[in-house]
Amino acid sequence: MIKMHTATSMEQWQDQGIVLSARRHGENGAVVSLLTEKEGRACGYVRGAFSTKNRGTLEAGNIVDAQWSSRVEGNLGAYTLELARGTAARVMDDAMKLAALQSACALCDAALPERETHPGLYHGFMALLDILDSDIWAAAYIMWEIALLKELGFSLDLTKCAGGGSNQALAYVSPKTGRAVSYEAGEPYKDKLLPLPGFLKPNSGPAESEDILIGLNLTYYFLEHWVFTHHSHGVPEARQRLHLRFAERFAKTEGSKVQTG
Repeated sequence: MIKMHTATSMEQWQDQGIVLSARRHGENGAVVSLLTEKEGRACGYVRGAFSTKNRGTLEAGNIVDAQWSSRVEGNLGAYTLELARGTAARVMDDAMKLAALQSACALCDAALPERETHPGLYHGFMALLDILDSDIWAAAYIMWEIALLKELGFSLDLTKCAGGGSNQALAYVSPKTGRAVSYEAGEPYKDKLLPLPGFLKPNSGPAESEDILIGLNLTYYFLEHWVFTHHSHGVPEARQRLHLRFAERFAKTEGSKVQTG
């Protein structure tokens, strides 16, 4: 990342970033939001954003080389962007992966304050983009959301029982504290606790479809009640769509089991 100040007080910086959103502004332009390593979530204006040349560059999840400049400190500024890696095109034919990518972008765009640096989250997002090609991408996505919660100051503690029970028999999560609770300690209050998916327990195995849905339910609860509780629009629609897609897939899977059982 390079920052420069010219004799005319023009502010400039260069960095690589992940496209979070591109909102139409004026006739031919857009305000583009990026997640960058050094500048955090940063916005800038792109001229001709929806031209044939730029349209593919500004897909959410793409990685771009960005140069930002402004004549007045604190202004929106302008971006010059070059596509570095087209992540969005890789998942375009997989509705579930595309929904996850769009959800991650929307969560960062809505939850992160502008120009607040989060290098750990940036590198975690880059890792998530790579792991979308693997078989464990859904579980990795949920773990990324847990990392996002932590980055925003809402840490979940899923390693030990908050009630003094066995750490090898964790089954629930307290909706008030985000701490895990064992079967025994949580039994009297299980109707008020959130289920803990198997793949997030100590010595866990691979995630099944039901585990993924339970995991999405878990992180959605804390996103809704901890992160977006005071946001006027609540949890972003892209995250809600991802949740709905997994719920529908799980319902179909369970229906098939019933029919063939």
